[in-house]
Amino acid sequence: MPLAESARRFPQSGIATPHYLASAAGLATLARGGNAVDAIVAANLALGVVAPYFCGYGGDVFAIVWDGRAHGYVGSGHSAAAASIDALRGEGLEHMPYFNGHSVTVPGGPRGWFDLLERWGTKSFGELSQAAIGYARDGFEPTVRGQGMITEAGMFYGPGFEWPAMYSEATVGTRLRQPALAGLIERLAEGGPDAYYQGEVAETIAATIQRRGGLITADDIAAHRGEWVDPIRAGFRGAEILELPPPTQGVTALEMLRIVDGFELPPDGPERQHLLVEAAKLAFADRDTYVSDPRHMTVDAAAMLADDWTGDRRARIDPRRASSPEPYRVPTGGTAYLCAADSDGLLVSLIQSNFLGFGSGIHVDEFGINLNNRGSSFNLSEGHANAIAPTKRPMHTLIPALGLRDGEPWLVFGSMGGDAQPLIHLQLLTRILDDRTELQAALTAPRFNVEAGRWRVKTEWHMPAETVAGLESLGHRVESIGPLEMGVGHAHAIELGPDGGYAVATDPRAEGAALGL
Repeated sequence: MPLAESARRFPQSGIATPHYLASAAGLATLARGGNAVDAIVAANLALGVVAPYFCGYGGDVFAIVWDGRAHGYVGSGHSAAAASIDALRGEGLEHMPYFNGHSVTVPGGPRGWFDLLERWGTKSFGELSQAAIGYARDGFEPTVRGQGMITEAGMFYGPGFEWPAMYSEATVGTRLRQPALAGLIERLAEGGPDAYYQGEVAETIAATIQRRGGLITADDIAAHRGEWVDPIRAGFRGAEILELPPPTQGVTALEMLRIVDGFELPPDGPERQHLLVEAAKLAFADRDTYVSDPRHMTVDAAAMLADDWTGDRRARIDPRRASSPEPYRVPTGGTAYLCAADSDGLLVSLIQSNFLGFGSGIHVDEFGINLNNRGSSFNLSEGHANAIAPTKRPMHTLIPALGLRDGEPWLVFGSMGGDAQPLIHLQLLTRILDDRTELQAALTAPRFNVEAGRWRVKTEWHMPAETVAGLESLGHRVESIGPLEMGVGHAHAIELGPDGGYAVATDPRAEGAALGL
């Protein structure tokens, strides 16, 4: 049953993003007769300008689109053709760096926007990019949240990076202008994806990466192609949840759901959260052992979702005691999730990212591009599924999602949050399906994340005190995080209501807006 009581509450099209200006760009596109894909691209183009600490023109993009059936798009960039464990170890590296040329993979986002438009778009890239060009050329005023994100990133990266000079004037009450980025978007509008992946832009990106020690060449950039895939699926509480296959961690989200689906969850409180934490630990440990570019995996996604696999993991959970499986890394994600729906039933679940905030910290001055550091997800361990290798895609945290009931769309949802994204999906779905929580309330409710190494549970400041105390009594090490911290993600969602309308909701932890017509 839909969560709302009246069809009159439901707009016939809508969009939700983590920045109000991007949402406005998407809504304006819908108002001009564009469809959901047009709107999501317009919003994403604007988002890369007004929220560069989340995503942008040097990152990757992933999407699930419903047009009567589900289509997956993997816009994941790859490593250099010359990349190898020996090459990096020969430079004295023992671990993948976060902030140098080796951490950059070929950006997949720009080609992804064009691939989506080629298949479903009704408006030209030139028309859809007008809001983004205006925000870049004429400027926009950062929010308090945006100013804080930029200031925090400056402290995080430290000295020696070029990008802070571009954003040093990004303060509340001033206009941040990015003329080089405006010029890049205009090039894309005129020349299509080849204007990015070939010629001057590609050569300049490659030269910038190489100055920072990386191996990517203009030929590597020209070789990039996105991939159309079938989403992978798993049942949960009578619904069917769709995620993207490897190299994304979509299989990890589904593994968590499959483990938890075998439990009759206690009421919201420490015993329930304990089971969710323990399921997450086991699924994350499997992810970091097996998930990578599918060409290099020894265990496929289907095996990790099979009854025997998930049943074995479920049986390992002690309902009265916290466990300590092998640790995994939890970097802070710099990612944006956005979703859109239109009156014809076209639905888009999309996520785009630089990875950690401003990515690698490498800024292509000539074109205003902040390059990703997705390559930092690789490792330097011989024989490991996610070891760096030539033209390989790393394990990717980005996972847009879609929920079905009786084979028909019910929920378009996702979240930023780096490695925490599968756990955020799990928490949202348990609130909606187990507790029958209204959509906006489910997004607003307290969430938690699980930290690497010591497996600390990081709970939001408004998590009930009795839940925190109960988790500690079960052996969990709990740390409270303050309001508006990114460790529990920014989730957004669209629920299909009666008569084809939608409920659109956005996360209060972001600076976004949920808008509809």
